[in-house]
Amino acid sequence: MTMNKILIVEDDMSLGQGLLAHLKSEGLATILARNLADAKEMIAREKPNLIILDWMLPDGQGVDLLKELRSKKITTPIIMLTARTDLIDKIVGLESGANDYLTKPFEPRELIARIRVQLRDKMSKQDNNASADETTIIFGNLLLNLEGREINYNGKLVDVTKMEFDLLKLFVESPGRVFPREEILNKVWGYENYPTTRTVDTHILQIRQKFPDLDIETVRGIGYRLKK
Repeated sequence: MTMNKILIVEDDMSLGQGLLAHLKSEGLATILARNLADAKEMIAREKPNLIILDWMLPDGQGVDLLKELRSKKITTPIIMLTARTDLIDKIVGLESGANDYLTKPFEPRELIARIRVQLRDKMSKQDNNASADETTIIFGNLLLNLEGREINYNGKLVDVTKMEFDLLKLFVESPGRVFPREEILNKVWGYENYPTTRTVDTHILQIRQKFPDLDIETVRGIGYRLKK
């Protein structure tokens, strides 16, 4: 079972490092960003299962990142942290898509409890939707509509060929798995239309150009894998 990964976005070094250590001591894989720019990079690269997001950051407001993620249909649970105590700020955060809201100062144990509630709810929703939503696959900023064979990337439709769609579907259904070129050829092109392995390399290059946030790694001498 893959360990849940938590991203903390907090510019206060003392608080951020303290939360990092506390969450890790609870068995939660945790990473830390200190500004919005780093947070966006980590979200794209690490694909965290939950985000703890401070409201005020050196390069902007956390609530703006929250709105951006929700506009891209990214449903990762987000817990807002803030020193703001006004009810209107809490309402703005929740209405912008936050799953929970914690006012500073707070006890780390309370944050741990709220994290576990959100992760449990996320797992429950995934289980409940597994059979009902078999026509859609979501991976980070990528949404595959299996029924319409359409791909939505960062909120926009991207034109892809049949082989590009099938190749992406193969990867996002098994992120982290290494696919040998021969297996990719068999599963995407089939035995009856069997091109050379160079065809796989060409299509991977095209996918990398169209979806630069996807980390499709070359496994030397074997094939490719989509990093989680």
